[in-house]
Amino acid sequence: MKFTLSWLKEHLETDATLVQVRDTLTMLGLEVEGLTDPAEALKGFVVGYVVEAVQHPNADRLRVCKVDTGSGTVVQVVCGAPNARTGMKGIFAPTGSYIPGTGITLKASKIRGEESNGMLCSSRELQLGDDHSGIIDLPAETVTGQSAAEALGLGDAVIEIKVTPNRGDCLGVHGIARDLAAAGLGTLKPVKADRNAGSYASPIKWTHDYVPAPDSPCPIVVGRHFRGVKNGPSPDWLQRRLKAIGLRPISTLVDITNLVTFDLNRPLHVFDAAKLSGDLVMRQAREGEQILALDGKTYTLDPAVSVIADAKGVHGIGGIMGGEETGVQESTTEVFLEAAYFQPIGIAASGRKLGILSDARYRNERGIDPESCWWGAEVATRLILDLCGGECSELVSSGVMPTWQRSYTLRTDRVQTLTGIEVSSADTVSILSKLGFGVEGSGPWTAAVPSWRPDIVGEADLVEEVTRVFGFDKIPTTSLPPVSTMSRPVRDPLQRRTPQARRALAARGMNEAVTWSFLPLKKAERFGGGGADVRLLNSIDATLDTMRPSILPNLIDAASRNEARGLSDPALFEVGPQYKDATPQGQRTVAAGIRHNMAVPRNWAGPARTVDAFDAKADALAVLAAVGAPDTLASQAGAPNWYHPGRSGALKLGDRVMAYFGELHPEIVAAADLKGPVAAFEVFLDAPPLPKAKATKARPKLVLSAFQPLERDFAFLVDAGVEAEKLVRAARNADKVMITAARVFDLYAGKGVPEGKKSLAIAVTLQPVERTLTDAEIEAVSDKIVAAVAKATGAVLRG
Repeated sequence: MKFTLSWLKEHLETDATLVQVRDTLTMLGLEVEGLTDPAEALKGFVVGYVVEAVQHPNADRLRVCKVDTGSGTVVQVVCGAPNARTGMKGIFAPTGSYIPGTGITLKASKIRGEESNGMLCSSRELQLGDDHSGIIDLPAETVTGQSAAEALGLGDAVIEIKVTPNRGDCLGVHGIARDLAAAGLGTLKPVKADRNAGSYASPIKWTHDYVPAPDSPCPIVVGRHFRGVKNGPSPDWLQRRLKAIGLRPISTLVDITNLVTFDLNRPLHVFDAAKLSGDLVMRQAREGEQILALDGKTYTLDPAVSVIADAKGVHGIGGIMGGEETGVQESTTEVFLEAAYFQPIGIAASGRKLGILSDARYRNERGIDPESCWWGAEVATRLILDLCGGECSELVSSGVMPTWQRSYTLRTDRVQTLTGIEVSSADTVSILSKLGFGVEGSGPWTAAVPSWRPDIVGEADLVEEVTRVFGFDKIPTTSLPPVSTMSRPVRDPLQRRTPQARRALAARGMNEAVTWSFLPLKKAERFGGGGADVRLLNSIDATLDTMRPSILPNLIDAASRNEARGLSDPALFEVGPQYKDATPQGQRTVAAGIRHNMAVPRNWAGPARTVDAFDAKADALAVLAAVGAPDTLASQAGAPNWYHPGRSGALKLGDRVMAYFGELHPEIVAAADLKGPVAAFEVFLDAPPLPKAKATKARPKLVLSAFQPLERDFAFLVDAGVEAEKLVRAARNADKVMITAARVFDLYAGKGVPEGKKSLAIAVTLQPVERTLTDAEIEAVSDKIVAAVAKATGAVLRG
């Protein structure tokens, strides 16, 4: 939205400077996007009087001019304009001036032997038009030495603001002035809309093709007939005003409609009444109807578009653009004025459909004042009679006024509770009243919304109006209280387990995969899922219809695809969710992985080896160690039925399952067409207990023993069904201070070992802390180990 400062002051009684206007507009939410002062570009340019203009002695097309600049000096200028003559007055640019039309900075020079110290300018050189046939020829009464901007009527700054979609009322200069007046920058002048009764009955009437209602596409339309008018170029003041905001003057009648549009946000249209056939009707277009619009394009219409028509056809796209057939010309002497209110949504839809961008559409689709149908017609009447003469008929109309009347209650403390600003009751009432609201009461208040504010729909909007006028800059700045002197991590310990698991598995040479969180129903059922509550209603694929109960099926499919492409021995993992049921508790974050075929390929250093349950167990233990699980886990049988029944197990802490591991069931491997065994694991990242808060902030000290550790071997006969881990754990717990490690290094069953028994050999590491151990002390620890293992497993020391 563009306007000039002088135009604004026709609606606002104010002494405010341009800077004050600019700052206040931005504070009100009407952001100033551009500020152009033509006088600044012509600074230093003055009116010059040509005292003498003689033929250049060395050039036929040049003249040597003596120019009086009004400063008491006469300057010599060489000029090539054919209209340069003695006694004329033009625009003089002194040496050092920047010429905007040519981009040249003037320098003193000699032209064909004659000195030239400045320039007499044409309209094009000053970017005031396209005329370059000669220099600007000013009237004789123009004062010599006067500034060029003042002499040319260009001393008026142009302001461009950004209007948000909800503030259609500020698409008129009067609406902008109203906001500035409410902000205390002056007094708003009333709109001059004196009623004109008219001197005759209108020969053209308005009708509706449908029964008009408040929510009709066009609820109300007003019009007036004029005769004896004289159209032609509009007055100089009107042309300058339109040119200043980038509009091209066309004729007085058209320029009047454009003026009222930008001045009061009241789009209008005038028809050449002599070209109309009978009364005008407001209706919806018929399928396939066409109109040649004022932009020179022909548009095909449909019943969704509102149109203005007569007995012959369509002459206007309602609220968007008029038709060329009935457009006014210089010869027009009889016109009919249209001022209508259209539903904004319908205008927006029609404008997009037809691809028309017009000033009328821009305003109508944002919502204009429905009451302006009446007073807008009166304003246009006064201008037409003043500038074009003639006489007018009485107003004619059709339809009903939209129901825009509404009121809202504003509580006295609501501004402060919502914004933190304390606004007095007097200021609240004053601001709302100056914005056009009808305020009643002494607090709480009842505010009647004016007809030009369709965006006000509740108490919060009233608060916003008071706040923006009072000043958003007055909202107190309050810092959030510091929660702690120490910064807290963004992720909690449970959330950090996901990247910890990823790093641990990647470090073990596995490749991360990212697969769908759903799979076919049959696979879901094989892996313990497939309930009705985890079926997808609108799956991306007919086969991917169920949320996955386990990550393993998708990893198996990925391994199968890799093997089919010649990528053997894949080791894949994924960390993500799996879904037992539709409850929040049924979703768990799991680190799962598979290793297929060879664990150790053919190698000169030793025999090749395929993957087995122990590879999967090692992967699972690496993840659990990375996420901080205790090292007192027990390996037990009890893996789900998708694992091999004799080559799988579970890692538990007490009765709580931390992970499953083992070889996959042969039938699952065969169904995937994989050759060779597949070892898999599933680690439940939410299962290990979270670390407890430290009772003290003291850091644990790292104690390094100065004494050499020693290792003792023990071989036990134990029942074949006893887990080796149970024996190792018993040995470690025999002396928690002295014993630092225990591991199995041999397993034997066969000749020399009773049937149903096995021989387990373990190596136990003893680490003295205070002194070197004596033989007696070593024997005492050894006795503790034998006794602890015997008690826990029934094992006996092998002789």
